[in-house]
Amino acid sequence: MTTNEQDTVFGIHAVESLLQKDLESIIAIKFAEGRDDKRLTRLRQNAERSGLAVHRVPRKELDTLVRGRHQGVVALVRPEVTKDEGDLEGLLNTLNEPPFLLILDAITDPHNLGACLRSADAAGVHAVIVPKDKSAPLNAVAKNVASGAAEHVPLIRVTNLARTMKWLQERSIWITGAAGEAQQDIYQTDFTGAFALVMGAEGSGLRRLTREHCDQLTRIPMDGSVSSLNVSVATGICLFEAVRQRRSMA
Repeated sequence: MTTNEQDTVFGIHAVESLLQKDLESIIAIKFAEGRDDKRLTRLRQNAERSGLAVHRVPRKELDTLVRGRHQGVVALVRPEVTKDEGDLEGLLNTLNEPPFLLILDAITDPHNLGACLRSADAAGVHAVIVPKDKSAPLNAVAKNVASGAAEHVPLIRVTNLARTMKWLQERSIWITGAAGEAQQDIYQTDFTGAFALVMGAEGSGLRRLTREHCDQLTRIPMDGSVSSLNVSVATGICLFEAVRQRRSMA
């Protein structure tokens, strides 16, 4: 495992989730002075009961710490612990159900990473896999957009994405890539069983080597005037079609 520089987590829901799921990562929490609404007060009381350093500071101080809607609370957190290939193997070995994975190929926008993590958490994905290079950091922006999902869904960073995909296939995990030129759409594609969905960057799509390592390709049927969707929106559509199919097989 490796660590990145210190970061922040902000917003009531994101900090609540951090407090519940990853308490040990929190260095301190700063609350805006003059904000005493019930939810923020409850969050501050829970933080104090957990033995954390809690500070009341001017709102301007929070404004300088983060760019975004902090809702009166910012958590200072220890360096991110990044999971790697060894963690992925350990996770798969502990599953008592068919793996359900999401692979993000060259998603470099933290907003999109956070939104994909949020959809993955809602869909029950076991892990999200990204390449170490050409991938967005799990920074304050990504965590805020994820709205707590970053503390629930393991984010696995791998050195060689194509090699990891081949290793997953050797474990009988079927890999489906989303591509606009695919012959079959998501409603014709089997998403059941041990399965990994691969999503590429908006615009450029899947990289050539990633595409070549997919078992099959699928597309979202588009009937309107737009030719593509934001990658986080497309990810949510594909994941929940997979959820629908997997539940119908249960």
